[in-house]
Amino acid sequence: MIKKHACYLSIALLAAPLVVLADEVPVDPATMIQVALTDLPRECPTLAPRIKPADQQWLQAFYQTQQYQPLWSVDGRLAALQTELPTLADDGLAPAHYPLPKEQGVCADIDTSFQYLQALQDLHFGRLNPSRFEPVWHSGDEAPDRQAEILAIAGPGLQDIRSAFDKARPALERYQNLRKVYARERVRPLPHWPVVGQGQLLKPGMQDPRVPVLAERMLSEGYLDHLPKPTNTTYGPELAAAVKSFQLDHSLQADGVIGPGTLKEMNVSAQARRDQLRINLERFRWMAQDFEPTSLLVNVPAALLMVYQNGVPVWQTRTQVGRPDRQTPLLKSRVTRLTLNPTWTIPPTIFKQDKLPQIRRDQSYLARHDLQVLDSSGRQLSPQEVNWERPGNILLRQGAGPRNPLGKIVVRFPNPFAVYLHDTPSQALFSKAPRAFSSGCVRVESAFELRDWLVNPAEKARTEELLSTGRTHEFRLEQPMPILMTYWTAQADKDGKITYAPDVYDHDPGLIAALASKSKAD
Repeated sequence: MIKKHACYLSIALLAAPLVVLADEVPVDPATMIQVALTDLPRECPTLAPRIKPADQQWLQAFYQTQQYQPLWSVDGRLAALQTELPTLADDGLAPAHYPLPKEQGVCADIDTSFQYLQALQDLHFGRLNPSRFEPVWHSGDEAPDRQAEILAIAGPGLQDIRSAFDKARPALERYQNLRKVYARERVRPLPHWPVVGQGQLLKPGMQDPRVPVLAERMLSEGYLDHLPKPTNTTYGPELAAAVKSFQLDHSLQADGVIGPGTLKEMNVSAQARRDQLRINLERFRWMAQDFEPTSLLVNVPAALLMVYQNGVPVWQTRTQVGRPDRQTPLLKSRVTRLTLNPTWTIPPTIFKQDKLPQIRRDQSYLARHDLQVLDSSGRQLSPQEVNWERPGNILLRQGAGPRNPLGKIVVRFPNPFAVYLHDTPSQALFSKAPRAFSSGCVRVESAFELRDWLVNPAEKARTEELLSTGRTHEFRLEQPMPILMTYWTAQADKDGKITYAPDVYDHDPGLIAALASKSKAD
């Protein structure tokens, strides 16, 4: 009997593993992905510290569109991503910042998806946060849903990774042109450019011991195809012509005169110029979010205003922008009205820093400049009624007329900075460069031609009638025009020719350092 029970027990023990195996059900990979995304610290402890809560939600939304299936075990997909990531170097982004895991499994699949989404986002919106470096004020525009935009590219893009990267890249022509140039320049050996020493103002025809180095500098960057012979210290016409070409390419006054501004641009190193191309790709990624195909576009460093229609630049004019201590703000708004024959109410900063010291020295300054003194309710005061040592809450207003610094027309758009575009009697300053002369507003060289781009024929005729009265009128536009005032210091045309602009507000160094820092692999 004991043997009989022992036999049964042996059979049961032998069969036990078969019963256990029969009860095990293979885990659905989709369930594994979903579980891991729900509890990353437990399921993927090495990955979790790098994934912020917002990124975790982003990944969950991404996988949800793909039914939580593993994405990177599909034949050829991972290899396509490995091929595409190095192309980010041509966009000024560091491929090393998007490292793909070497192992396999659920956590590796999620990590790869995170790098894929991050690369597309950086390519589309920019690697850095513009609000930390060059904030742009927006007049009520809703911020884009960045993650939703990237998901709309990333999901369909799994079927064609190259297409996803191409769609993420800004279609902005300035971006595409500069990317081609940067892709070419970044693989070339870095040239050595001689440094031209400091000295007196150098004009064509003068003698200066720096001339041989100047000639070498122009030769090294291609503005001369040979050194002038004989090589001496005379600043001759051939070298002066090369310098004028350099000045044109760097948004300087092309007069051949080498002063502090030209010397500063000439002594920028080759490495800094290459970095400049890179950071302006980042700027164009930012700008692509705000640019509208039909709009006004102001580049502050170059002091230029462009009119765009259907994405094509159709007109351009020179401007004068704020000097470094009174910078022109960056903003996006809509031009809604024109002020014709404007008066000028002097802003508080200009009143305190510029006008008040002159009035204290000589009260006749008010009459000479047609300045009225007003109290806070707009009542005109006699200058003798005011204690100019402590003037209190008064206003100065200059009447319409030929001496008014706003000229005959002001182009207005909502903004909290009290800035606008305007005509100016200071026309001679448009021939200078750089043109950072104003107190923040943008002076326009051809203000009435700009008016013509903003109005229809009937509106143009009406504004002419109102201008002829000599009185101040506010004229509201039938069709508001978007305006974007932004900042870039390097661009390229479709033929690959590069044009630089002086970094008038000294933004470039900080941006170069930040992009270099952010581009290191974690």
